[in-house]
Amino acid sequence: MTQGDGDLDALVRKRIRGLRAALGMSLDDLAAACYISPSTLSRIETGHRRISLDQLTAIARALGTTLDALVESADADVVIRPRHEPERGVTTWTLRHEAGPGGTTVAKMRIERPVPGPDDLRAHPGWEWFTVLSGTIALRLGERLILVETGEAAEFSTMVPHAFGAHEGPAELLGIFDHDGRRTHLRRLPE
Repeated sequence: MTQGDGDLDALVRKRIRGLRAALGMSLDDLAAACYISPSTLSRIETGHRRISLDQLTAIARALGTTLDALVESADADVVIRPRHEPERGVTTWTLRHEAGPGGTTVAKMRIERPVPGPDDLRAHPGWEWFTVLSGTIALRLGERLILVETGEAAEFSTMVPHAFGAHEGPAELLGIFDHDGRRTHLRRLPE
Protein backbone atom coordinates (compact mmCIF):
# COMPACT_ATOMS: atom_id res chain seq x y z
CA MET A 1 0.00 0.00 0.00
CA THR A 2 1.44 3.37 -0.93
CA GLN A 3 0.98 6.55 0.94
CA GLY A 4 -1.52 8.96 -0.68
CA ASP A 5 -0.84 12.63 -1.22
CA GLY A 6 -3.21 13.62 1.63
CA ASP A 7 -1.49 11.25 4.03
CA LEU A 8 1.96 12.57 3.08
CA ASP A 9 0.75 16.16 3.43
CA ALA A 10 -0.54 15.41 6.95
CA LEU A 11 2.70 13.62 7.82
CA VAL A 12 4.81 16.61 6.69
CA ARG A 13 2.70 18.94 8.84
CA LYS A 14 3.08 16.63 11.87
CA ARG A 15 6.85 16.49 11.29
CA ILE A 16 7.07 20.30 11.20
CA ARG A 17 5.07 20.64 14.42
CA GLY A 18 6.93 17.77 16.10
CA LEU A 19 10.41 19.06 15.19
CA ARG A 20 9.48 22.57 16.26
CA ALA A 21 8.27 21.29 19.64
CA ALA A 22 11.30 19.01 20.07
CA LEU A 23 13.60 21.97 19.47
CA GLY A 24 11.66 24.06 21.99
CA MET A 25 10.70 26.60 19.34
CA SER A 26 7.47 28.57 19.55
CA LEU A 27 5.44 29.37 16.44
CA ASP A 28 6.88 32.89 16.65
CA ASP A 29 10.47 31.56 16.85
CA LEU A 30 10.09 29.33 13.81
CA ALA A 31 8.12 31.93 11.87
CA ALA A 32 10.87 34.52 12.43
CA ALA A 33 13.57 32.04 11.36
CA CYS A 34 11.63 31.26 8.16
CA TYR A 35 10.49 34.82 7.39
CA ILE A 36 6.88 33.62 7.48
CA SER A 37 4.17 35.20 9.61
CA PRO A 38 3.19 33.22 12.73
CA SER A 39 -0.43 33.02 11.52
CA THR A 40 0.68 31.57 8.17
CA LEU A 41 2.89 29.03 9.93
CA SER A 42 0.01 28.09 12.23
CA ARG A 43 -2.28 27.53 9.24
CA ILE A 44 0.45 25.45 7.56
CA GLU A 45 0.82 23.23 10.64
CA THR A 46 -2.95 22.77 11.03
CA GLY A 47 -3.60 22.04 7.36
CA HIS A 48 -5.56 25.20 6.66
CA ARG A 49 -3.01 26.46 4.15
CA ARG A 50 -1.08 24.76 1.36
CA ILE A 51 2.68 24.67 1.77
CA SER A 52 4.69 26.16 -1.07
CA LEU A 53 8.09 24.72 -1.96
CA ASP A 54 9.93 27.89 -0.93
CA GLN A 55 8.15 27.87 2.45
CA LEU A 56 8.90 24.19 2.98
CA THR A 57 12.57 24.75 2.13
CA ALA A 58 12.81 27.67 4.58
CA ILE A 59 11.05 25.67 7.30
CA ALA A 60 13.36 22.68 6.82
CA ARG A 61 16.45 24.91 7.03
CA ALA A 62 15.17 26.64 10.18
CA LEU A 63 14.45 23.27 11.80
CA GLY A 64 17.96 22.02 11.00
CA THR A 65 16.76 19.26 8.70
CA THR A 66 16.52 18.65 4.98
CA LEU A 67 13.63 18.94 2.61
CA ASP A 68 14.06 15.22 1.87
CA ALA A 69 13.69 14.34 5.54
CA LEU A 70 10.47 16.35 5.84
CA VAL A 71 8.80 14.78 2.79
CA GLU A 72 10.17 11.22 3.08
CA SER A 73 7.44 8.62 2.78
CA ALA A 74 6.51 6.69 5.90
CA ASP A 75 6.11 3.56 3.73
CA ALA A 76 9.85 2.89 3.60
CA ASP A 77 10.96 -0.64 4.45
CA VAL A 78 12.17 -0.56 8.04
CA VAL A 79 13.59 -4.08 8.08
CA ILE A 80 17.36 -4.27 7.57
CA ARG A 81 18.12 -7.43 5.67
CA PRO A 82 21.54 -9.08 5.64
CA ARG A 83 23.62 -9.25 2.48
CA HIS A 84 25.42 -12.60 2.40
CA GLU A 85 28.69 -12.85 0.48
CA PRO A 86 29.83 -16.45 1.04
CA GLU A 87 32.74 -16.05 -1.40
CA ARG A 88 34.16 -13.32 0.85
CA GLY A 89 33.12 -14.94 4.14
CA VAL A 90 31.13 -11.86 5.15
CA THR A 91 27.51 -11.04 5.97
CA THR A 92 26.66 -7.33 6.20
CA TRP A 93 23.72 -5.42 7.66
CA THR A 94 23.88 -1.78 6.49
CA LEU A 95 22.39 0.17 9.38
CA ARG A 96 22.96 3.70 8.08
CA HIS A 97 24.28 4.92 4.75
CA GLU A 98 25.04 8.53 3.81
CA ALA A 99 25.90 8.74 0.12
CA GLY A 100 28.65 10.90 -1.32
CA PRO A 101 32.32 11.52 -0.63
CA GLY A 102 31.73 13.01 2.84
CA GLY A 103 29.22 10.38 3.93
CA THR A 104 29.76 7.54 6.35
CA THR A 105 28.23 4.10 6.56
CA VAL A 106 27.45 2.22 9.76
CA ALA A 107 27.31 -1.54 9.34
CA LYS A 108 27.14 -4.67 11.42
CA MET A 109 29.31 -7.39 9.91
CA ARG A 110 29.65 -11.10 10.59
CA ILE A 111 33.13 -12.15 9.54
CA GLU A 112 33.88 -15.82 8.93
CA ARG A 113 37.02 -15.54 6.78
CA PRO A 114 40.47 -15.42 8.34
CA VAL A 115 42.47 -12.22 8.12
CA PRO A 116 44.03 -11.81 4.65
CA GLY A 117 47.79 -12.18 4.35
CA PRO A 118 50.31 -9.33 4.13
CA ASP A 119 50.16 -9.34 0.32
CA ASP A 120 46.40 -8.59 0.34
CA LEU A 121 46.41 -5.40 2.42
CA ARG A 122 44.76 -2.22 1.11
CA ALA A 123 45.25 1.43 1.92
CA HIS A 124 42.93 4.36 1.21
CA PRO A 125 42.35 7.86 2.59
CA GLY A 126 40.42 8.20 5.84
CA TRP A 127 39.82 6.52 9.18
CA GLU A 128 37.90 3.46 10.28
CA TRP A 129 36.35 2.54 13.60
CA PHE A 130 34.87 -0.72 14.76
CA THR A 131 33.86 -2.43 17.97
CA VAL A 132 33.75 -6.19 18.31
CA LEU A 133 30.35 -7.51 19.33
CA SER A 134 31.33 -11.18 19.54
CA GLY A 135 34.38 -13.31 18.85
CA THR A 136 37.79 -11.90 18.04
CA ILE A 137 38.81 -9.83 15.02
CA ALA A 138 42.36 -10.12 13.70
CA LEU A 139 43.36 -6.69 12.41
CA ARG A 140 46.43 -6.56 10.21
CA LEU A 141 47.94 -3.05 10.14
CA GLY A 142 51.06 -3.05 8.03
CA GLU A 143 53.48 -5.48 9.70
CA ARG A 144 51.42 -5.74 12.92
CA LEU A 145 48.72 -8.30 13.72
CA ILE A 146 46.39 -7.03 16.44
CA LEU A 147 43.70 -9.16 18.11
CA VAL A 148 40.61 -7.11 19.00
CA GLU A 149 38.35 -9.06 21.35
CA THR A 150 34.67 -8.83 22.29
CA GLY A 151 33.92 -5.47 23.89
CA GLU A 152 37.08 -3.83 22.53
CA ALA A 153 37.23 -1.28 19.74
CA ALA A 154 39.80 -0.18 17.18
CA GLU A 155 40.39 3.13 15.40
CA PHE A 156 43.06 3.55 12.76
CA SER A 157 44.19 5.55 9.77
CA THR A 158 43.34 3.69 6.60
CA MET A 159 46.44 5.08 4.94
CA VAL A 160 48.21 2.23 6.76
CA PRO A 161 47.80 -0.90 4.61
CA HIS A 162 45.23 -3.00 6.46
CA ALA A 163 42.78 -5.90 6.45
CA PHE A 164 40.69 -7.69 9.05
CA GLY A 165 39.20 -11.12 9.51
CA ALA A 166 37.94 -13.55 12.12
CA HIS A 167 40.34 -15.17 14.57
CA GLU A 168 39.57 -18.76 15.60
CA GLY A 169 35.89 -18.73 14.58
CA PRO A 170 33.26 -16.26 13.40
CA ALA A 171 33.20 -12.76 14.82
CA GLU A 172 30.79 -9.85 14.62
CA LEU A 173 31.60 -6.17 14.58
CA LEU A 174 29.88 -2.82 14.35
CA GLY A 175 31.85 -0.51 12.10
CA ILE A 176 31.83 3.06 10.84
CA PHE A 177 33.29 3.40 7.37
CA ASP A 178 33.99 6.55 5.39
CA HIS A 179 33.47 6.77 1.62
CA ASP A 180 36.65 4.90 0.67
CA GLY A 181 36.34 2.34 3.46
CA ARG A 182 32.78 1.57 2.43
CA ARG A 183 33.92 0.82 -1.11
CA THR A 184 36.77 -1.38 0.12
CA HIS A 185 35.12 -3.36 2.91
CA LEU A 186 31.38 -3.28 2.22
CA ARG A 187 31.28 -3.27 -1.59
CA ARG A 188 28.22 -2.94 -3.78
CA LEU A 189 26.71 -0.04 -1.88
CA PRO A 190 25.42 2.87 -3.96
CA GLU A 191 27.78 5.80 -4.15
